[in-house]
Amino acid sequence: MDKKIIAIIAIIIIGILAIGFYFTNNNDSETDDNVVNIGHLPSDHDAALFVAKEKKMYESQGLQVEITQFNNGGDLITAMASGDIDVGYVGITPVLSSISQKVPIKIVSGAQIEGSSIVANKNSGINTVEDLKGKNVATPGEATIQYILLSYALNQSGVSTNNVEFTTMKAAQMTDTLKAGRIDAMIIWEPYASIAVKNGAGKLVETSGQIVAEHPCCCVVAREDFIKKHNDKLKKILKAHENATKFINENPEEASNCLPDDIVPDKKLQKDIVANTTYIYGLDNNYKEKVMDFMNLEIELGVLDKPLTEEQLFADV
Repeated sequence: MDKKIIAIIAIIIIGILAIGFYFTNNNDSETDDNVVNIGHLPSDHDAALFVAKEKKMYESQGLQVEITQFNNGGDLITAMASGDIDVGYVGITPVLSSISQKVPIKIVSGAQIEGSSIVANKNSGINTVEDLKGKNVATPGEATIQYILLSYALNQSGVSTNNVEFTTMKAAQMTDTLKAGRIDAMIIWEPYASIAVKNGAGKLVETSGQIVAEHPCCCVVAREDFIKKHNDKLKKILKAHENATKFINENPEEASNCLPDDIVPDKKLQKDIVANTTYIYGLDNNYKEKVMDFMNLEIELGVLDKPLTEEQLFADV
């Protein structure tokens, strides 16, 4: 086919998609306005979302919320960019990368600190990060904070990422794959790291807090157009997030019972995980500083080309 014809077809397709996006995002029907679409990952890092939903904290704010699960942060932010998701609970790494690529989202609150671990197959002979050299290690994907943390840990240990075989895998598949010996190690968020250790399949090598102390992990982000057009709804979402976070920190056992069974198969184990996880809300100066520090770490690793400003990253609602 002639290259000019191909170019014309491509332009027409882009135009149709743009028009569809315009009308989708400018639909002011009462039904659409009453629903806030929130995306999340299969992780207990998003516990505040599940608690707020279970305890009807959104309803008490007069909100109707629909939640959608994504395999990783990259997929979630793609859905936000297309207008399908208004607010997301997602890792800081895909957020930084997306904002650097001009995706119109902002961080509106912290969600939790640390909460991932490197776990090795118990028969792999891996005891330290240095032992990962020449091994097959599963991550949730290159666009995730877990991949960045692993890359940094290897860098600090003098091991090139070129000497490690990376496998991208869904979080829920990692534990069984590790147990079967098809991977040597994994880095993953909770509760999957603790599940692998408890069931005897794996042994803990290093926590993410040992790699980078008090690093930000999951945060709450919102589309810029949602922030501008529905600021009142976003404030209510964040109030529910605050109330849920306080509930979690005061009632870890009850909070763990609010998490979905497909994420938390072991409620007893989950109670201890929740109790030992730092859940947060808001955007204080200390949190912003931690985000900026992590951004600089990503620049050091070559993940980001240049620094972002606080104005680019945060929206104080």
